[in-house]
Amino acid sequence: MLVEKIDLDKGSAMALGFRMQSAPLLVIRADKGFLMCGYLDMETAEALGDVAVKVKGVSTFDEMLRTQVVGATPKAIELGIKVGMTGKEALEMMF
Repeated sequence: MLVEKIDLDKGSAMALGFRMQSAPLLVIRADKGFLMCGYLDMETAEALGDVAVKVKGVSTFDEMLRTQVVGATPKAIELGIKVGMTGKEALEMMF
């Protein structure tokens, strides 16, 4: 299991990763929500009312921060998060 603290402009996020057989499972959690990799299900996050955004094709936390968001729950959109912004930009809006 990988655990890292990621310092951003507006706060610190907790990054968790698990090495799976084919690709890592990665999540970065901020105060109000989280950034997830393609392993996790956006529909479940939405059904639970979470602030969540998804990036795909990543294998490191740094890549998650640089990669464009491909999905966002309605709660994330309410915060002003948009598909196409970077993972870092989305996380900054979760503080």
